[in-house]
Amino acid sequence: METRGQRYRYVGPAELKALVRVGGDGRGIRSSADFDEWVSALPLDELAEPFTFVVDGGGVLRLAPRRSEHVVCAGGGEVLSAGEMSFREESGRWVVEEVSNQSTGYCPDISSWPAVAEALDRIGIHRPSGFTHEMVFRRCRSCREINIVREDDFVCVLCGEDLPRGWNVREPG
Repeated sequence: METRGQRYRYVGPAELKALVRVGGDGRGIRSSADFDEWVSALPLDELAEPFTFVVDGGGVLRLAPRRSEHVVCAGGGEVLSAGEMSFREESGRWVVEEVSNQSTGYCPDISSWPAVAEALDRIGIHRPSGFTHEMVFRRCRSCREINIVREDDFVCVLCGEDLPRGWNVREPG
C-alpha cells in the first residue's frame, strides 16, 4: 500500500492524547467488504451525522463516531489526513457526501486530500474531487498559537501578527 504524503503528528491537548488505547478506537476500513460490514452494524440515526476519520500512516481509512477524538481514532499515531466525513447511499452504493480536514488535533493541510482520495478509491467508495469544506491551519510565529484562517485573512486572531502562507503547524508550540 502506498503511503506518500506528509505525515501529521498530534498537536492537540495532552489530556486528549491520554485517552488513546492500544490500536485506537477507529475502525480500519481496508476494503468494500470492511465498509459494508461496518456500515450495516450502525444504527440509522448515526448515519445522519458525519464521522471522525483519519487516514493512518499506512494509508488505511479509520472511522469512528463524530464525537470521537481524532487522536483516539488514530491510536495516537501520525496520520496522512484527518477530518470529518459523511456518507449517503445512492443508487445502491455508498458515496461520500461531505468531507473536511477539520481536525484541531492534527491540523492537516488541504494538501492531504490525495491520501483521503487514495484510501476511498482503494475501498471503492465514490468521492468528491477534493475536500468539500477546507480548513486552513497556521501556527502564529509570534504567540505560537494555532489559528484557523478564515476568508483568506492570514492574521493571528490572538495577537494580530501576520500568519505564514504555507502550512507550519508542526513548528513547536
